[in-house]
Amino acid sequence: MVMENIIFEEEDNLAIVTINRPKALNALNSETLIELDEVFSEIEKDNNIYAVILTGAGEKAFVAGADISEMKDMNVIEARQFGRLGNSIFRKIELLEKPVIAALNGFTLGGGCELALSCDIRIACSKAKFGQPEAGLGITPGFGGTQRLARLIGIGAAKELIFTGKMIDSNEAYRLGLVNKVVECDKLMEEAKAMAKTIASNAPVAVKLCKAAINRGVQMDIDTAVMYEAELFGECFATEDQKEGMEAFVQKRAKSFKNR
Repeated sequence: MVMENIIFEEEDNLAIVTINRPKALNALNSETLIELDEVFSEIEKDNNIYAVILTGAGEKAFVAGADISEMKDMNVIEARQFGRLGNSIFRKIELLEKPVIAALNGFTLGGGCELALSCDIRIACSKAKFGQPEAGLGITPGFGGTQRLARLIGIGAAKELIFTGKMIDSNEAYRLGLVNKVVECDKLMEEAKAMAKTIASNAPVAVKLCKAAINRGVQMDIDTAVMYEAELFGECFATEDQKEGMEAFVQKRAKSFKNR
């Protein structure tokens, strides 16, 4: 894939996706969103990729927001189309069968915060900053921020962040549950890769079904959700990896999963 704004790398069974517009603080314009869509479509099809790390180029920003220079002159129809474009791509990331870890290396604002929210796990650099400043620009969050933020940190905390537009540091983001972990900036990718490799060492089919159980289950009532979990639990017993994992445990030997 030849892309202008995205760097795609593979390392063992990991994909590393870097948004590469550092001069624009990795702001999301339409071209970058379309490239993100393309790269995640390719990742979905690649059975040799077990986990993904998403990060931003440079030391200042993960993604500082959607590209205001592109948005400022949009009319109502164009703005809705732009919002729908971002939402469709972020939903694709959220529903990707492979776990996605966001390595947040700086400003994670507006559309950048919304992109991080679409990932499964968020690891923040100690200097990262977070916020949904859209109301101060005369707009609402447009890429799922009003929905995912409230689901993640609670309605009251989400309303405070969105209504005030205030920026918070990584420690406050951790306290609120917006990020899973805070690390020193020079250790960020090392930590993200270590976590991704730990995930990738488990049975990929099982991890995929765990993600599906969580993502779909939280939208269901508890009685329906536990029945859905039982269905997926049963599906695991049709896989070679289930046999291998349990036999390796009983035989006290190293396991060797095949993603099937």
